[in-house]
Amino acid sequence: MTLKKIELLKSWVEESNNIVFFGGAGVSTESGIPDFRGANGLYHKSYHFPPEIILSHSFFISHTVEFFKFYKEWILKTDIKPNIAHSKLAELEASGKLRGIITQNIDGLHQKAGSRHVCELHGSILRNFCMRCGEFHSVQDIDWHDEVPICKCNGVIKPDVVLYEEALDEKNMNEAIHLISQADILIVGGTSLSVYPAAGFIKHYKGDKMVLINQLPTPYDDETNLLIQTRLGEVFSRI
Repeated sequence: MTLKKIELLKSWVEESNNIVFFGGAGVSTESGIPDFRGANGLYHKSYHFPPEIILSHSFFISHTVEFFKFYKEWILKTDIKPNIAHSKLAELEASGKLRGIITQNIDGLHQKAGSRHVCELHGSILRNFCMRCGEFHSVQDIDWHDEVPICKCNGVIKPDVVLYEEALDEKNMNEAIHLISQADILIVGGTSLSVYPAAGFIKHYKGDKMVLINQLPTPYDDETNLLIQTRLGEVFSRI
């Protein structure tokens, strides 16, 4: 049954030049980056504080050293390589079939694979800025051996990632909604669709070819036109 569904998706992809991909943590797990809610995800690790607390704005402000200890151990992954899903999406974009990628991930792997039109809803570990003077710092510019990265103005350098309690960038939200609302095919992959407001964006899809690829059930399973419950790598290696 799964192979038949993948073949159907493949035929849809071959016929379309207006595909949009909306992805979450499951896109990068096959590259070795842990997700949050999976069996081996960060929410199942044992810490002094729950990960969702550590990755909050208030915790970043009040426990900056502890935040960066967790961030550098589990979030700051710069030596990871793209997997087949990232590569295939870049290939589809280069061929003119894929209009854009909307990602909840912050790892920069889509760009590393060659994708150009990537809407990063939750920011990127590759960008950082000083909270005092606003100066930009690349991930290579920072001495991550320090407990807390400090700018030359003595301000704390914050990763340009959206933490809990922080709002999404309005420009990115509008771009994501526009892409989804104009798509012929919307492929949703590797996401539990439980993080809002991002998960709610797919309600703006107006077509009849919404594909949901995820190993575990999601709240939107009954609303999709094609549900494929398997690894993204298995699907993208066949289309």
